[in-house]
Amino acid sequence: MRGDRGGAGRKVTVIGAGIVGVCSANYLLKQGFEVEVIDPALPGSEDQCSYGNAGGICPGSCIPNSMPGVWKNVPKWLMDPEGPLYVRLAYLPHALPWLLRFLASSRKSRVEEISAAMRALHHYTFECYEPLMKEAGCEELLQKRGQLFVYESADGPGKNNYGLELRRAHGVRVDILNADEIRQLEPALASIFKSAVYLPEQGQCPNPGRLVRKLAENAARQGAEFIQARVKDFELDGQELKAVVLEGGERRTVDQAVLAAGAWSADLARKLGNRIPFETERGYHVMVKGADTGLRIQTISADRKFVASPMEEGLRIAGNVEFSGLQPPPNMFRADALLKQARPMFRKFREGEVKRWMGHRPGTPDSIPVIDRARRARNVIYAFGHGHQGLIAGSVTGKLVAELAAGLPTTVDLSPFRADRF
Repeated sequence: MRGDRGGAGRKVTVIGAGIVGVCSANYLLKQGFEVEVIDPALPGSEDQCSYGNAGGICPGSCIPNSMPGVWKNVPKWLMDPEGPLYVRLAYLPHALPWLLRFLASSRKSRVEEISAAMRALHHYTFECYEPLMKEAGCEELLQKRGQLFVYESADGPGKNNYGLELRRAHGVRVDILNADEIRQLEPALASIFKSAVYLPEQGQCPNPGRLVRKLAENAARQGAEFIQARVKDFELDGQELKAVVLEGGERRTVDQAVLAAGAWSADLARKLGNRIPFETERGYHVMVKGADTGLRIQTISADRKFVASPMEEGLRIAGNVEFSGLQPPPNMFRADALLKQARPMFRKFREGEVKRWMGHRPGTPDSIPVIDRARRARNVIYAFGHGHQGLIAGSVTGKLVAELAAGLPTTVDLSPFRADRF
């Protein structure tokens, strides 16, 4: 697919300094563009969704959040105060249209389209991260140890045959383990787990916040300007964006722009002519600093829907989805519930200082992002809506953004990611 330049020039303004924004900045610089990045938060800071990611960098990630039969589990999840899904009652009328689209995405034919698009996008994640990490001097932040899904019953993987078939159909290596094989692979895990799915070709990042910071520093060394401010509005002239307006009224002229503002992107996209069904999927984590579990491999409790990730600071337990909007304060009961469920996971669990965090995942109902040009401004490229997959797809999306900006054929067919697909 060939990008159209939209008549735009050699300076690109990137709105958003999370993982997608900083990867875009790096790849735009490689194409010879001048780059400025605008975000109210510092790259890699706790205010960004990227900071709190569970750390998976998985080229084989191709399973949508909405799978056939998911509707059967939703009532059970909503009734469980410690379950993986929570909707604040007052927010339900706002979230309901999105949730209905989410359930509609679980049709088998649609799942297979989404799965193919996910695999196509994520397939290049290592290939696109590795040169950036080498330049930034942080190659240790990509560890290729695989990914482990554990079950508390001996027939756990058999309950997910369709998901396993999807992975294998897309060329992802899948190993099924019994209880003894789990212990041989990951001795840190308790004996409650009787079966597992091991994906040996996947990777993990032991500090997503540091990764974003290092990539931002690398871009800055090459001339990118980082501006700590919030974009509030746009000035358009016909089918072209002429300037962004910052909070406080400052106006900055634009040649081309990239909208990669995570959960804040949908409101800005609306000003550019695209009404995209979008929700902030509030996610929580707890970081147990100095936790001595011995865990080496990112491990997902397939039954309880949370992730345990060994990090540079300690052990991160992440997961669950809350629909409450951008404004309400965090409900740290959700984070505490993760820690409570994780303790029995390990043979030993020496607790250190516990740090709780909440962030806003930018979610589309079909689990894949929007990578496209804005309807009313052809010199604006959308790169948002990655949901749980932002760290995986960040490097590839950055490369695609640069290809679009330069008018080059794109590495991935972008038709599944168009803004008008909903």
